[in-house]
Amino acid sequence: DTWIFFSELRLRKLYKQSLNEHSSDNAWVFGVQQTTKTTQMRGATPINPQKIEADASSVKESDYYEGESLTHLLGLIQRGIETSKLSNVKSLPEKMWLKQQIAIGINEVTRVLERMKPNTVDHQQKLRQPPVQLQVVIVVADCKPRMLTKHIPNLAASRNVPVLYIRDNKRASLRLGELVKLKTALAIGVKARANDLNLILSQILPRDS
Repeated sequence: DTWIFFSELRLRKLYKQSLNEHSSDNAWVFGVQQTTKTTQMRGATPINPQKIEADASSVKESDYYEGESLTHLLGLIQRGIETSKLSNVKSLPEKMWLKQQIAIGINEVTRVLERMKPNTVDHQQKLRQPPVQLQVVIVVADCKPRMLTKHIPNLAASRNVPVLYIRDNKRASLRLGELVKLKTALAIGVKARANDLNLILSQILPRDS
């Protein structure tokens, strides 16, 4: 009887020890498990950090405008802006006129894209397109944190709007800002106004865009 008593004590001790080890092994993932469980309850898709890293590096090196290609691109846009100013018959202030031609900044670009009709909308619904359409979006690729502009490529793709990525050793935001008379800009969207700027950009954009 004494041997059986001590054997039961030993088994209980081993059982408690195994529970403690199991809980300590899972302690480091508690936050992730809790977050995943919460998002699943809300019907949202859990965030996958590995997927985020994969998406961030999905752009090929040849897809970036940098160096001479960036200088050429910005030069074309600047020339398009200057020649399009000739159609400013209302003599609007320069900044006001620019805002009519270009969506400036992440928030404005996002707002205009969200108002555009998605590709998945059934044509039978005959939804009217908003008066403002974007011809192309230009995004600074080397901005930090990247999460600021991460949503733009997918949003633009759902509206059939091409995206051009630029980088210049952390100076791209300064150079993009110069085009729109600001200190910096992380993203701009050229509006489809059938002007000289649109004509110039249509010659370098993919034909299926």
